[in-house]
Amino acid sequence: MFQKFRNLSRTRILLLSVFFSSLLALGVSALLVNIMEKRNEARHTYLTIAPIDDDEENPAEWGKNFPLQYEGYRKTVDQVRTRFGGSEAIARTPSQVDPRSVVAQSKLEEDPRLKDLWAGYAFSRDFREERGHAHMLIDQIYTERQQAVQQPGTCIHCHASTYVPMKKLGEGDLQKGFEIINKMPYQEARTHVQHPVTCIDCHEPKTLSLRVTRPAFMEGIRAFKATLGEPNYDVNAKASRQEMRSYVCAQCHVEYYFKGPEKRLTYPWAKGIKADQILAYYDELGHKDWERKLSGAPVLKAQHPEFELWSQGVHARSGVACADCHMPYTRSGAMKISDHHIQSPLLNINRACLTCHKSTEKDMQERVAIIQNNHFEMRNLAMDAVLALIKDIERVKESASPERLMKARDYQRKAQFLLDFAEAENSSGFHAPQEAARIMLKAVDYSRQGQNSLHDH
Repeated sequence: MFQKFRNLSRTRILLLSVFFSSLLALGVSALLVNIMEKRNEARHTYLTIAPIDDDEENPAEWGKNFPLQYEGYRKTVDQVRTRFGGSEAIARTPSQVDPRSVVAQSKLEEDPRLKDLWAGYAFSRDFREERGHAHMLIDQIYTERQQAVQQPGTCIHCHASTYVPMKKLGEGDLQKGFEIINKMPYQEARTHVQHPVTCIDCHEPKTLSLRVTRPAFMEGIRAFKATLGEPNYDVNAKASRQEMRSYVCAQCHVEYYFKGPEKRLTYPWAKGIKADQILAYYDELGHKDWERKLSGAPVLKAQHPEFELWSQGVHARSGVACADCHMPYTRSGAMKISDHHIQSPLLNINRACLTCHKSTEKDMQERVAIIQNNHFEMRNLAMDAVLALIKDIERVKESASPERLMKARDYQRKAQFLLDFAEAENSSGFHAPQEAARIMLKAVDYSRQGQNSLHDH
């Protein structure tokens, strides 16, 4: 009896062993199949459904081959505000002049001092929070600044997909097309463009490699590299892929001016890309954007110098690119892609920040808040200082000597540009907090020296 029971137990154990071994084998087989599928999925990242050539500017056509990237790109229509950036959806009644039913909040209404700072310039008429890339063209077309002054075609470069239009205008010569569109009135230039910035502005269609398509950046970065001892720099031939993940953004997120009667788009980097180096370049050139109403100073208006300020910060020194934070990698299955929903890292902290910073979302939010709140406080002090100098000039301009007025106006020019450099840069100081603080402190000091120059004996 005992022997029979023992034989039966052995049989059961054997059967159970065979059963679990079979399950294990099936599980391992399924795992291996899944791994192979994931490898194949990662290897074959897209199917060529629609042929794409170097003249295809419609992002929807690219989206047939790259649906995940296109889905992210389309999300740039959203309007989400952070403490110091982003845009609220403000309803407005459409009109024949402006058909938009939604706009961003006005920065002029948020801080009326800006109207005084830019008196006599088109920005004192209309200046709103920036919306996402999807809105970049329509918001430029219908800004009130278009009614305030006749804008040149140069303005279209960074608000539209201009690579294909420039090639067509230049009969295949990108540089020639760039020069042609600069000279056009804005209303004529806009008839040549169809989309805001799209895939072809940053990607080569055959290899999908990143590339620079804006001649102004090609020329600007060549001039800057020459100051570092690297002449004749060709960005598309020499830049690394990681550098390109910033350079494609820097094609537009920079300070610039319109050079000469042909209004050539120019990045003022021939002396360097720091704020006071750019100011020295403008001073040597004698360039001014306008003469400020009442004070009479020949002043400058800085334009969104994100690349320049970021270049002075810890992220740039650490090799972190714009895309690492604003277009962080994401996974869909086995595929790793850059998130083309370009937005503030504060709206995407987990993937934008915590892949490098071993912290929590709450801690990162608090760290950014400290930087930006301090920046905002310094910005307010600097703005009050510049406006105080302007008021002093206006008060004594009829009685002060021409020499004193000239000196005070030059201080105003310097102080106002450095303040505006920090004001127009859209990270609220985050890209390089110490550099932003430095240039605002210099703005305060120039303002003080300007006031003293009016009263020196």
